[in-house]
Amino acid sequence: MARNEDQTRRDLIDPALAARGWGSDLIRVETTVGGSDIIGGRPRRRKGRTDYLLCLPAPDGGSPLPIAIIEAKKEEEGDALGLQQAQDYRRRFHVPFVFASNGHLYTEWGEDTRHIASHLPLAQFPTPDELRQRYEALRGISLSSPAAAPLLKTYKGGESSRWYFQDAAVRAALEAMATGQDRVLLTLPTGAGKTNIASQLLWKLATGGQLRRALFVCDRDELRTQAWSRLHGFFGDGAQIVTSSNPQANARVLVASYQTLNVDSDGEPQFWRENYPPDYFSHIIIDECHRSAWGKWSVVLRDNPNAVHIGLTATPRTIVGGHAGEPGRERDEQITAHNLRYFGEPVYEYSLVQGQEDGYLAASEVIRRTVDLDATAITRDDIVERSAKDYYTGRTIQPGDIDDQYDARRYEQALQLPDRVDAMCEDLFAMLLETGGPHQKAAIFCVRDTHATEVTLALNNIYEEWCKSTGQKPAEPYAFQCTGNPNLRPSAAELIPDFRGSKASHFVAVTVDLLSTGVDVPDLGNVVFFQYLNSPIEFYQRVGRGTRTGTPQGSKLLFRVYDYTNVTRLFGQPFEAREKPEDAGQPPAPDHDDPGTPGAGPTMIRVEGFDVEVQGAGRSIVVQRGGREALIPLEDYEAEIAAAVQDVVGDLDGLREVWADPQRRGDLFGAMEGGGASLRMLRQMRDQDDCDLYDVVAELTFKAPAKTRALRVAAFEAQEKPWLTSLAPDIKNTVLAMALEFGRGGIDELETATLFDTPAVRNAGGFRALNRHPEGAEAVLTGLKKRLLR
Repeated sequence: MARNEDQTRRDLIDPALAARGWGSDLIRVETTVGGSDIIGGRPRRRKGRTDYLLCLPAPDGGSPLPIAIIEAKKEEEGDALGLQQAQDYRRRFHVPFVFASNGHLYTEWGEDTRHIASHLPLAQFPTPDELRQRYEALRGISLSSPAAAPLLKTYKGGESSRWYFQDAAVRAALEAMATGQDRVLLTLPTGAGKTNIASQLLWKLATGGQLRRALFVCDRDELRTQAWSRLHGFFGDGAQIVTSSNPQANARVLVASYQTLNVDSDGEPQFWRENYPPDYFSHIIIDECHRSAWGKWSVVLRDNPNAVHIGLTATPRTIVGGHAGEPGRERDEQITAHNLRYFGEPVYEYSLVQGQEDGYLAASEVIRRTVDLDATAITRDDIVERSAKDYYTGRTIQPGDIDDQYDARRYEQALQLPDRVDAMCEDLFAMLLETGGPHQKAAIFCVRDTHATEVTLALNNIYEEWCKSTGQKPAEPYAFQCTGNPNLRPSAAELIPDFRGSKASHFVAVTVDLLSTGVDVPDLGNVVFFQYLNSPIEFYQRVGRGTRTGTPQGSKLLFRVYDYTNVTRLFGQPFEAREKPEDAGQPPAPDHDDPGTPGAGPTMIRVEGFDVEVQGAGRSIVVQRGGREALIPLEDYEAEIAAAVQDVVGDLDGLREVWADPQRRGDLFGAMEGGGASLRMLRQMRDQDDCDLYDVVAELTFKAPAKTRALRVAAFEAQEKPWLTSLAPDIKNTVLAMALEFGRGGIDELETATLFDTPAVRNAGGFRALNRHPEGAEAVLTGLKKRLLR
């Protein structure tokens, strides 16, 4: 009988690698989070893995250097089958060589040859010395040189202190520096741990003898504090926050905002020039460099021409979405061009969708809503026949002070519409009630400060009415304004910690752009757009507030984007699986700070008396298509998954057979876009968290009614009595105990390494009991799975 993949690895590949000098210390199996399930109120991670990550040895107990991926397949497969999968891993893991093997032969591809060589004997697999020579020639680096020393230094806290893509980003940056590159750009999404990457990067530079003094620059005090907290864990008192009264000139790592450095204002940057002479720093890290390094504060870079300049950004370097010529789109294009011109191409990129598929970032569901009033302009006559007042004074507005018409880009900028605010807030509150209740963390992005005030008031009134009608005790505050208004009390700085940490209040933050970058709220479940945007960069920054995976980490699988202004078009060109009408009547999307027409009447006209209706425009999810994020309607995504499943399993009986086999089920996941992570996301979106993923797939693909795990256990106990009666008492009791474990967490509970250590299973007889069955423990367990899935 041909060996399966695990047996091929153990019996054929492992010995062959060892014979070629690849000891266990040079072979790493990297795991990814792979999504999480919530079992008994606690998250349980599901890990993906690479087969083999080959590393070069490091001297003096340093960190082995990853350089190659091997993707193993079972013995009866062709040796080249895994190469495509390995190529995908190559980019994510930042290694130059990839291999695939069936245990007898291997296929290889390298960045040096850029040629596929297949059907090579595994006994001739390259040795570590051979791959090192190829690596050094390709990269132009001698690993024994001082310039390469940081590459081989250990991480602060060990290898477990970083995720695989963070390691890849650090290595890519250090490789570039080792070749003399002094401008380095890293592009990773919000929530991917860019500050940890920066901290580990500086740590390796320091332990490698190349860090003299570093400056970490950000653009707000909140971000400065967050960065210092991480860096202080690495450098202790060697990392210090710069304040206007203390330049911390003797610190090893300085953390500063542009405002504190006095480099973002007009005139001579006196504080900067008095405290930091030219070339004072050996390394400068620009956080959120999408904000561009070519404004007034570029003096920081100009005064340190011999330092290594490192840019971190969460926004895409390729601008998609919006319309050519729009101000926001043009500004993004300029910033992107500046970044690429200054730093060069990113040395490493990791996408939002990849982070979601790996399970490090929460997936996003897009719920699109349309406001009928936004599809047509409001005219002077419309306003005159209604109650029109000056927003600030309450005086009556004369017709001559009113423009001919106002379109949606000027709503809440020049025209305040309380009926529209109420309708949108009522609709959003109804959506929250449908998706788990009002006590969810949400951030609403508004047009301007006055708009945020009106939305806050409206939401609190709606919430209070709901509390009265349901007999609930109101949370205080429920919705709160969180903007940069200096007269706001409590201030945003005082409110953000409660928004982040409180479980009993501060549920809805209503902002303009204060929360758009850097504010870490892991449990944020909803990002809401009442704000029109043209800028993909600004849009991505706002969406990024929802990507973190909760507290504890992994407890949040999904966040929702509520789109009332068609901003989600900025994810990229929408993918439409079938012909659909275009978004008719959608107004042009201005930036949030569009002031309207200068000098056109009073600052703000308040108009009441409009009938406003909000309607659904479909649910979508974000996927990776053509190398960028794209929006796809939920029903189309479900149809694609169903088609992929049917191609593999054929019918419901085939699905049951595949599902009971962990390896075949894994192969089935591999045939789906997003794999098992996509199914777990769909399960939550379909309100089927009490079901095993089998039922999600069976219903999607074969229209089989979904059953909860508890219902399947009850049906098993009732319908399988003849089989159970045929078993010895201790085997029967063990099987029943294992069935209850299925009820607790699904099919995966029957495949954990600790299944036979659970008290109920162990006390019933456990593995020893099952092993006494004539067909063995594995056969009994497989039979149990299939019967549970009937």
